[in-house]
Order: sequence, then C-alpha cells, then structure tokens
Amino acid sequence: MATTLSTDPDLTTTSQPAVDAVFPAGSSDRSVPSRISKNRMRSGAGRRPEAKEPIPETPIAEPPDTHRLDADRPTITPVLNASPDDQEVSAATGDGGNHAVDGAVNHESHPNRDHEMSSTDHSSVSAQIGSGFNPGNLEVVLLSFEGPDQPYSMAGGLGVRVTELAQALAESGFRTHLIFVGDPNLPGHEEQFHGNLHLYRWSQWISRSHPNGVYDGEYLKVRDFNDSVPRFVADHIVAPAAAQGRTVAVLAEEWHTAEATWRTSDLLYSVGLRNHALLLWNANNTFAFKQINWTRLSFVSTITTVSRYMKHLMWPLGLNPLVIPNGIPDRFLAPPDHRMTDAIRKGVGGAPFLFKIGRFDPDKRWMQAVEAAVRLKRSGHRVRLVVRGGIEPHGGQVLAHAYRRGLVVKDVTAPRGDDWAAVRALDEASRDADVLNLRFFLSDDFKRACYGAADAVLANSGHEPFGIVGLEVMGAGGIAVVGATGEDYAISFQNCLAIETDDAEELAGAVRHLMAHPEWLGPIREEARRTAALFTWNRVIANLLGKLDYLASKPR
Repeated sequence: MATTLSTDPDLTTTSQPAVDAVFPAGSSDRSVPSRISKNRMRSGAGRRPEAKEPIPETPIAEPPDTHRLDADRPTITPVLNASPDDQEVSAATGDGGNHAVDGAVNHESHPNRDHEMSSTDHSSVSAQIGSGFNPGNLEVVLLSFEGPDQPYSMAGGLGVRVTELAQALAESGFRTHLIFVGDPNLPGHEEQFHGNLHLYRWSQWISRSHPNGVYDGEYLKVRDFNDSVPRFVADHIVAPAAAQGRTVAVLAEEWHTAEATWRTSDLLYSVGLRNHALLLWNANNTFAFKQINWTRLSFVSTITTVSRYMKHLMWPLGLNPLVIPNGIPDRFLAPPDHRMTDAIRKGVGGAPFLFKIGRFDPDKRWMQAVEAAVRLKRSGHRVRLVVRGGIEPHGGQVLAHAYRRGLVVKDVTAPRGDDWAAVRALDEASRDADVLNLRFFLSDDFKRACYGAADAVLANSGHEPFGIVGLEVMGAGGIAVVGATGEDYAISFQNCLAIETDDAEELAGAVRHLMAHPEWLGPIREEARRTAALFTWNRVIANLLGKLDYLASKPR
C-alpha cells in the first residue's frame, strides 16, 4: 500500500507542490513521521518506532469495551431549519472536495455554489462577527495525537502546546474539546475547568495493546483517528453547537490529523453543517510534509503555522500559511524560587554555568554546545555544562564527543519529585565534573530555577519552528542563547543572545563577551521578562480570535 495518507484514488493523481524545494538533496530528512519522540524531559514518554508499521489492508475488529465514544452508534445529525423528515442524515464521509477552504469561493469547481450557499447559510459563521467571537458564540475543537496524559501522551512540544492552549481557552470561558490519543487506563471522556474543557482519549482500544506511548502503533492509531473522529466531531460537537447558534473552530495539529481534517470538512458539507465551522490545520514542524496532500488540505482548511520562519519554509510548497505563535502560561512569568535558584548556582559553581535541555537531536546543536564548553575550558574558564537530554541515540554520540575532547562527564540521579534532593545531587557531582548529565525527571519548578541560576541557557537550535524553550527561559528571567530560525521574539543582546551559525567559536565568543560585561545582565534579564509577557497564551488566544474573525468575514 502506498504510504500517502490519502486513500482516495481520485486524489492520488492530483499534482502536488514540489517538496524537494524545502528538503534539498543531502539535507536531513525531516519528513519521516516515525521520528524518535520529542521528549521534553518527561521521563518515560512514548517514542515512535524506528520502522514504519504498514497500515493493515483489512479493518480492525474493535473490542466491545471501546473508548471511541460510541463512534459506531447510529446518529441523527440535525440540519438547521430543515423539516423533521429531513433531519435524519447519513454519516457517510461525502464525495470529498465539494467545499472550498473557509472563506474561499471557487465557482469553477462549484457551478451551483451560489444556490448552495444561500440555501444552507442559515446562521452562518459570517453572522457571528458583528461583535467578534466570544465564549457565547464560539466553541473550539483541538485535534492532536499528543495530549496532556503523562507519560503516555505528553511526548514532546506538541503535547505541551495543545494542553496549555486547551486549558487557556477553557479558563477564558470557551467550551473546548481536546481529542487526542490518550492513556488507555484513564477515562475515555473527562471534564475539567468547570465543564469548559472536555478531554476525549481516542483509540484506547488500540493503545491497550500498544502501551509504550502515543507513537507505539502509530499507523494503526492514525487510521482509527481518521475513520472515527470526523463523525464524532460532526455529530457530537458541531451539530449541537450549530443548533444553539454557535460556531465551531476546529484546530488540527500536525500530519497525523491532515486526513481527519478533510474528512471532517467532507462530512460537515454532506450534512449541511460546513458553514457552521471554521477549519484550521497547523504545522508545528516539517515532519512528514512529503506525505501530506497539500492540494486537498489547503482546499478545505486554512493552513497555519507557528512562526515566520515556518511560513517561509512553506512558501516553496505553494502555501502561504497564517502565523499564530506558540505561548507560555501566565505562571511561567513568575520569578522562580530564589532559594532554589541560589542553591543551584552555588552548588554548580561554574564560571560560566551553562544549562541545556532538549531532545538529543542534531538539529538542537548539542555538538556545538559541547565544543563551546571545550573552548571555554581551554581558555581558562571553570565551565560547568549541565544537560538534560532525551532517550534518543544521538545522546551517546554527544557524551562520547565530550569525553574524547577531554571533558569530565558525570551522570546525576535524584528521586523523582524531590527537587531539593536534586539540588544536593548537583552540588556533590559538580565538584569534579565539567559536564553534568541529569538522569532524572525535572519538575517545572526545578527547571525554571535552573533557567534563572545559569549564566546562559543554550537553546541554540539550527532548526527551531518556534523556540518555546527560549521563551520559557526568558519568562523565568534567564539569559537564553537561541538560534536564528523560528525565534521571532529574539533580539540579540537586548533580550537574549542569538547564534547564527553552527560554529562553536561563535557560541563560546558570545558567552565570553557577555561575561566581560556583567552590567548587561540585568537589562537583558529584565527585557527578557517583558518580551515573554507578550507571548502568554491569553495574548495568543486574542491573536487566534482575530484570525478567526478575518476568516469568517471573507466572502463565502
């Protein structure tokens, strides 16, 4: 079977934009969906399999105790202003592609579109925007593979993004639905934030036999997601919302949800509800771009991404996505515990004290960080490099390189949940080590204390779609050293340090220059906090609502 996500024979011949313009020969292939999981320091998070699992040719029999929320139950989906005899409709997925992207009009593809729109636009999206979208007239659906369940679903930055966005929307009063591949041992449906946030743990019947995280059995879960989520969204979310005069914004994340997005659009169109939903599909990274049917996806949804850097990467594909950035919670603007910060700084004792956290991935430029530490040590500095990586194989290469270059590497362990035990372990290990490799779970409090204690936090990625770690560092008042890709917020030597090459001497030189001017540290830390305050989730939601108003106001 072909590996493309589209199974529609009429669409497999559709001409696709040239993705080779984004991934030239010899570059690292970021399209492989079975990449090792983005483990943002959440111990035990599931990892993606090395080998691709073929999608089975035959349907999978579902056990009786399914957690798919009655997806196989016959449903009745109301069509607004229709007679009772017309309200019982089929939940078939439609003929695919008979509806344009939100706000777009394509008369050549739809010769009867004028009649169609006038007959189905009963309380359309465009009628909602006289005073803008608000919790009284808008519901939000988030479609994502990753989600809030630790460690099963919280495999990386995507899980953090959808979890925090969903919570922020719910706290703002919006009825929010997060559909994700959840822990099979937790309830299939859970309500939080006084009923504003609904968590739907999908594919639990598959996850029971694939217990090693969200990406274990990845392709089986993708098929189940595609087959069942669109009908659930249409019948259980969009139809009731439309009956109450509310619009539904569906925000889908990453390649796993691309087919579910266009199937949802097809189904809503077939039952007369498409005009009551705004569909957006978001690219957080370039993973699996070669598998996505961009022609179909961009026809039925609005493409978005998280930074201008990602927007420019997508231009060669013939796409011009809207930019809606990531954010951080308001609580990440609070200063870290000063007692813990002081204890970590005193215990590590480096001059400079460098901290780096992230997946062990070549894109994160771990080798540059290690080589910069080597050069700082050889120039007479008592450098301490504290690192927390993931479970990826590149970690072995990084630590071996540090050892070969003459750095003393020591593993640091501590009991989970005891931050002060971790502080004591750091103190003891730092006495005779240059590189301290943290081998324990880092709580948010401990991590943010490290951000504040370090002379520089190395988020020096060579490919960073947004750079959420750098923003978290700035929120804690730390000195972030970021790359020069998706970090739209970065102004070097104003609110952070920005490194533009993979040359270790550039990184080492920037750190030496900063240490030679201690009077700059206070202003940089202060400006960093001000910048981070511009990227809280509440501000991101305001941006999102503005984009939704724009899309709803376009001619339909």
